[in-house]
Amino acid sequence: MTTEDLVARLVAHRTLGGAPREQLEWLARHGAVRRFSAGAVTIAKGHTIEHLWVVLEGHMSIRIDRGAGPRVVMDWRSGDVTGLLPYSRMPASPGEGRAEQFTEVLAVHRDHFPEMIRACYEVTAVLVHVMIDRARHFTASDFHDEKLLSLGRLSAGLAHELNNPASAAVRSARGLTESFLEAEAASRTLGVAGLTEPQLAAVDRIREACLAAERKAVRSPVEQADREDELASWLARHGAETLAAESLAETAVTVADLDSLAIDLAGPPLNAALKWVAAVCATLQLAAEIESAAMRIQGLVAAVKGFTYMDESASPMPVDIGRGLSDTLVMLRNKSKGKSASVSLDVEPGLPHLLGYGGELNQVWLNLLENALDAIAEGGRVDVSAIREGEFVVVRIVDNGPGIPDSIQERIFDPFFTTKPVGQGTGLGLDIARRLVGRHGGGIDVRSGPGRTEFRVVLPIEMTTTASTEESDRER
Repeated sequence: MTTEDLVARLVAHRTLGGAPREQLEWLARHGAVRRFSAGAVTIAKGHTIEHLWVVLEGHMSIRIDRGAGPRVVMDWRSGDVTGLLPYSRMPASPGEGRAEQFTEVLAVHRDHFPEMIRACYEVTAVLVHVMIDRARHFTASDFHDEKLLSLGRLSAGLAHELNNPASAAVRSARGLTESFLEAEAASRTLGVAGLTEPQLAAVDRIREACLAAERKAVRSPVEQADREDELASWLARHGAETLAAESLAETAVTVADLDSLAIDLAGPPLNAALKWVAAVCATLQLAAEIESAAMRIQGLVAAVKGFTYMDESASPMPVDIGRGLSDTLVMLRNKSKGKSASVSLDVEPGLPHLLGYGGELNQVWLNLLENALDAIAEGGRVDVSAIREGEFVVVRIVDNGPGIPDSIQERIFDPFFTTKPVGQGTGLGLDIARRLVGRHGGGIDVRSGPGRTEFRVVLPIEMTTTASTEESDRER
């Protein structure tokens, strides 16, 4: 291909064709035509990007694996520009580049960039705009993928959290029918016993004793078995059926309560009263368990809705930072329980609401808290606090993990940098957190040493910007 032919193709190029001809001639003189067959790798992941590529013909793409397998996040066809761009800070390829079909490009090495910037003003301006658009595309793609991965991680934990109360509700509901029938039969037996008013009052007192929630205690299986044996022995001594011992053992009734009842009742009336009390208390307890399980599920659903900000407006709205932190901790409860972690939350009373995007800030808390829980050992500790300092709200997330080595502290906010094993981290969490905080006009920093790492997020109570230009300043 002659230089004139190459210039003619550049004149017809969709992106660069509007530049002055002498600048296109400069590109033709300083570039080299490269060709890739279909399926060829144009650049490997992690390799340094050395060239500006002006796509003359064909189709090429980049695939990035963020934990769910390689996925095409951007592609370029005839008329596009890719590769290294002027002023770009992209040190290496974030994924694998590949030619989707036969592709021909004009490659200009980075060593020519200083001269190109001086000699080709219009071309450079176009390339800078291309870089800004590409950065925005990668930013949106990164955030979308990280949210999907977070959703996948949270779904497993939430499924476990929801399954426990749901299973409890099902078990209690199944037992409720049988317990109600037993209570109904016991009521009929008690009704024909012909109890006096003082005896009925004694029965009411034992029923109230059975339902005394403040006297209930969590017992071990051995303690529960001993309690059943103790009550069964009492029932046998007083001529009552010992079958009621199991139901009575689940209540708060004591032997002293039974002794008090035995003063007023004896024989068949005592037996009928105890069977009725046991059945009624069991029924009420099952109903209470169903209510508790339903409230637990309701609380989880409310936390999910609060965390995701399902009804969030496209405009900044008042955001309750304390509520967001609390909802995020609910989302991560299964993970913290899996590590037997001690997690505390201390929010200053009357903390003012921020003007911002609640869903985005919750993504920040999620990323930081997940990292803290990953860092600590079994039985470790994470402390979360939020206070007002002047016209700012400051959130601190502190863990007692091993700390971040000094050698990598400056890199932890870089995109795709991670110390986690392959498949367990995308290296985007802290980068996205930094960008989202910046979108709210705030800042994030870290202080770390052995046994203590603190991430500090500072957010203005009134947003200073509604959209960060950081993506255009920092090429992805």
